[in-house]
Amino acid sequence: EGCDCLQGFQITHSLGGGTGAGMGTLLISKIREEFPDRMMATFSVVPSPKVSDTVVEPYNATLSVHQLVENSDETFCIDNEALYDICMRTLKLSNPSYGDLNYLVSAVMSGVTTCLRFPGQLNSDLRKLAVNMVPFPRLHFFMVGFAPLTSRGAHSFRAVSVPELTQQMFDPKNMMAASDFRNGRYLTCSAIFRGK
Repeated sequence: EGCDCLQGFQITHSLGGGTGAGMGTLLISKIREEFPDRMMATFSVVPSPKVSDTVVEPYNATLSVHQLVENSDETFCIDNEALYDICMRTLKLSNPSYGDLNYLVSAVMSGVTTCLRFPGQLNSDLRKLAVNMVPFPRLHFFMVGFAPLTSRGAHSFRAVSVPELTQQMFDPKNMMAASDFRNGRYLTCSAIFRGK
């Protein structure tokens, strides 16, 4: 089927394994060659030595980051360590399954792409999101905070105010990358709220 208004591509992959890191970044590179003027957004799961002790994960991640710097316009970093910490500490899951981890990733993807699917004032497409969020072309790696965090199948019945949600979003325990950002500075920031 022909596409009359192709905005860009969104790729989800892991940087720890050979398929996600090698094949995934090769796919990104080939898409960039075929469609150089279209946006490329990736949701990249970064490996952590605290979660897996596979010897080749650091090499795969290191080699694939170069391709992301060169061929991606927006990279949303999701860290395995942070996903497991959220599942175990916040959601109180003693042995999180891949389904639990994937639920978190899908919730984050849904939240980040909300402005693409629903009418809003800002970041209404991938290009506008990049224009507002990327200060320099090679600095397009984003840390994502998400709130409220609920486990798969559970629903939050407590009404949460906007200040509470904002506080939770910037809490290190709600970040999808295991990094203490309080020691650094924000170059750009965007808060996307959904609901009434």
